[in-house]
Amino acid sequence: MSSLSIRKLANYVTWIELNRPEVKNAISRALLSELHKTIREIPKTDARVLVITGSGNSFSSGADLKERNVMSMDEVLIFLNNINQCFSDLENLPIPTIACINGFAFGGGLELALSCDIRYASESALMGLTETKLGIIPGAGGTQRLLRIVGEQTTKEWIFSAKKVSSLIAKEKGLVSEIFSDETLVESTQILAQEIAESAPIAVKAAKKAIQAGREMSVKDAILWERLCYLETIATADRREALLAFSEKRKPNFKGE
Repeated sequence: MSSLSIRKLANYVTWIELNRPEVKNAISRALLSELHKTIREIPKTDARVLVITGSGNSFSSGADLKERNVMSMDEVLIFLNNINQCFSDLENLPIPTIACINGFAFGGGLELALSCDIRYASESALMGLTETKLGIIPGAGGTQRLLRIVGEQTTKEWIFSAKKVSSLIAKEKGLVSEIFSDETLVESTQILAQEIAESAPIAVKAAKKAIQAGREMSVKDAILWERLCYLETIATADRREALLAFSEKRKPNFKGE
C-alpha cells in the first residue's frame, strides 16, 4: 500500500496526502522516500500549486518512532540527511505550496508544514516541535524556519518546553495564516489554491523567487533583486494576455508563456 495519495481537485492544483492514518501519518523511511520522489517530479508536471495534507485526523505526528527505535546510528544520520534534503527541495519548489494542517502536526510533521509557503489549519489542529521531550532537537530545519516565522523568544519558548499549541495560538503568532472548521478546511484550502492557480504562473513564480531570496538580503539589495524578478515577466505572453483581457472585460487565460 502506498504511503501517499496524489490527486487533483481541479486544474493545475496537485494534492499530496500522507496516507498512514493508523500511525497518525508518522514519517517512515518509505514514506519519506516516496514523498521526496514526488516532490522532485512536481516541476515536470503542469502543477501551479502544491497542497500537502494528511489522511484521517492528523497531518503528521512526526518521525516513526517505532522504526527509529531499531535504527543504527548510521541509519539515523542517513534519515536525517534525507529528510533535510526533502524538506529543502519542497521549500525551494518554484511553485507555491500550502500545508493543509488537518490535525496533529508534531516534530517532523510540523517541520514539513514549515517548509511550505502558506499554512491553513483546522480548528482542532494541534502543533509543536516536541523533540526535546524525546531527548533530541528539531533536525529538519525546524529551529530555523520557526524562528523566521514567530521570532526568537516564541521559538525558544516552544522548543525548550516541547509545547503543543492550538491553531488559535498558532494564528496569533503567525505560524498559520487562517483557521477553518474541520469540515471546511479542505474546501477553503482548495479555494485559495485555485485562486493562485488562476494567476499568471510565471508571475507567481517570479514573486516567490523575489520573496524567498529577498528575505535574506538587505532592503536595498532585495529591492534590486525584486526588479530583476519583475523583468522576467515583462516579455511574457501572459502579460500581454492580461492587458488584452482587461481591455475586453474578460477573465485572462494564462498559459505560462
